[in-house]
Amino acid sequence: MDAFRDAILQRGPIESFALKTVQEFIQPQKQTKLAQDENQMLENMLRTLLQELVASAAQSGEQIMHYGQLIDDNEDIRGQIPHLLDVVLYLCEKEHVEGGMIFQLLEDLTEMSTMKNCKDVFGYIESKQDILGKQELFARGKLVMLRTCNQLLRRLSKANDVVFCGRILMFLAHFFPLSERSAVNIKGVFNTSNETKYEKDPPNGKYNSYLMEYFCNPASLTSATTKWQKFSSSLAVVLNTFDAQPLSEEEGEANSLEEDAATFNIKYLTSSKLMGLELKDSSFRRHILLQCLILFDYLRAPGKNDKDMPSETMEEVKSCEDRVKKLLEITPPKGKEFLRAVEHILEREKNWVWWKRDGCPPFEKQPIEKKSPNAGQKKRRPRYRLGNKELSQLWRWADQNPNALTDAQRVRTPAIADYWKPLAEDMDPAAGIEDEYHHKNNRVYCWKGLRFTARQDLEGFSRFTELGIEGVVPVELLPPEVRSKYQAKPNDKAKRAKKEDTKGGSQEAEGQIGVSYGEAEAEGGRGEAEAMESDAIADTPTPEEQQRLGGSDTDNGQEAGQIEDAETEEAGLMETDLDHPPMPVS
Repeated sequence: MDAFRDAILQRGPIESFALKTVQEFIQPQKQTKLAQDENQMLENMLRTLLQELVASAAQSGEQIMHYGQLIDDNEDIRGQIPHLLDVVLYLCEKEHVEGGMIFQLLEDLTEMSTMKNCKDVFGYIESKQDILGKQELFARGKLVMLRTCNQLLRRLSKANDVVFCGRILMFLAHFFPLSERSAVNIKGVFNTSNETKYEKDPPNGKYNSYLMEYFCNPASLTSATTKWQKFSSSLAVVLNTFDAQPLSEEEGEANSLEEDAATFNIKYLTSSKLMGLELKDSSFRRHILLQCLILFDYLRAPGKNDKDMPSETMEEVKSCEDRVKKLLEITPPKGKEFLRAVEHILEREKNWVWWKRDGCPPFEKQPIEKKSPNAGQKKRRPRYRLGNKELSQLWRWADQNPNALTDAQRVRTPAIADYWKPLAEDMDPAAGIEDEYHHKNNRVYCWKGLRFTARQDLEGFSRFTELGIEGVVPVELLPPEVRSKYQAKPNDKAKRAKKEDTKGGSQEAEGQIGVSYGEAEAEGGRGEAEAMESDAIADTPTPEEQQRLGGSDTDNGQEAGQIEDAETEEAGLMETDLDHPPMPVS
């Protein structure tokens, strides 16, 4: 062991002798990496050597981190134990030995050291935080490091070693990732072991308000409404007392202990005899009021259903919260600034609450690997024929396929019924589609539809002026209950046809007046001829009348011939009149 001690603690660069020394004393099967049993042998030798160094330091009365100081090549004064830890850390970092060996030695060292020496040991841990936090070492020793820090926190006094406890907590916050579940109180369990003793029968019942019972465990308020009533009544007594005894600026600045509170943790006494003095302390008031805000924030925190409270209770919580904030604002010194800082912290706390409720998803994102260009070659920006990649690709496809631009399916105009069908479905009340999602709000859709309608359906296009874009939709596509609103009435069609006939007749009136006049004369001549013919037929006697009258055949034939001659002359006159040109109209 002495030979190993002298070899492992020799002066000089660590990388020049560390691996060589391990190979001489362990004689591993592989030259650069130890097997499992070889790692265990080396770990036992190092732990034994560390115990001997700590025992020698304790006998000499020196601090363990300064025992056996050596001066290296860089003229840095270092103790034997830090030098031994550096050698082991180097071997773990280079993966020559098992990565968790350095964490095991640090745990042993803190257990063998006093609290005074533990501060120096922890200082060494803080200085090597970046190396210990590397992935190959962190994965091996994170649980050992967490156990070491928790053991230190249990040994420390929360009242006297506040700064050291803070150093440990800050180290854990930096050493472990944000998404590490071991550092998160997932279930939201409260520390109920910190009990505060009160006087059972105080001389003045005015101060018999046990608020600390609920501050220690806010979840108890949600179990029964009677507990909330008890808490609200006790809180009302406290708030009324603070209102009745306001503090001036001079009293607040004289009795404030906030500047000294950074060095120790305040725990107030609970004797009723001291209540008068504590009420004059602004820090005491802020402790009570701040815990009230934390409790209210827990009751109103989102997520859990097991702490849902009645709406009346939540309104009472809101009123109590407003009253507490007003008291904090008027509590000197710098009440407004203090209240603003507290509100900011509580608002940020909601983000952590949501993060825990979502299962603590990781915050870290893997960096995007950028492929570096080859050495000596400059990365040139690609040039495209038509300005960008998409247009150039489209043009290349057209060159490869000459029929792409002439394909009938490429520029196909849809039918009116197919195009307006989505809008007709929107107009159906049974569909239940809200107005903001209707196709009529799509200006491009409406514009294209009007173009198609103007080319294929002029009657439907004419309804756009009176009924808007919905009137252009073909009536046969609309449901029955909507069709009557947009369907044209018969009277409207007749009026529209009459209006068109009137307009067309006024334009052709001048050219048709002469023709109408001639046609009227012809009609009149035809009427006279038909009348004369009917009279002649009526005047011709029947055979019975001829026998009765006893007339001769000659007379009858003569009369018939005369009638025929008269008809012939009248017909000639009618034809002569019809052949005449129409008379001009002035």
